[in-house]
Amino acid sequence: MPTKPTQGEYEAVAALRTALRRFLHETHRVTRAHDLTPQRYDLLALIQGSKGGSPSIKQLAELLSLAPHSVTELVDRAEDAGLVRRVEDNRDRRVARIALTSEGRDRFDAALVALRPERRLLFDLLAQVYAQAERLQTPASRGRRSTAKRP
Repeated sequence: MPTKPTQGEYEAVAALRTALRRFLHETHRVTRAHDLTPQRYDLLALIQGSKGGSPSIKQLAELLSLAPHSVTELVDRAEDAGLVRRVEDNRDRRVARIALTSEGRDRFDAALVALRPERRLLFDLLAQVYAQAERLQTPASRGRRSTAKRP
């Protein structure tokens, strides 16, 4: 990999930082318009997007990079707002799983749809930045690249 950043790399980083800030700003605006906080939006996204069904507090804590007690507080507030509900785990009654209520799903879906244009812009830019990063790799390092999927 080159030791000195190129002008293209500087420009890509600046564009990425600008796009991320714009996306976060727009997420705040849209979530407020749908009577959600950005934290609740994140919570609802992780619950609705969970592949294994309704996630547990522990799973949500890992996904949100928060302590379990912080996620419990977030879930409590979302439950008080009528957005989520606790569901008993059929295999382990000590574990509560978290699911969206109809109200939570409706508000999340509305915010998600409203953010589609911003997500598309961000994904397009991420694809450009990814391509820029690929060009910066040396032939030897290309064989060791991450197997993570692009957005």
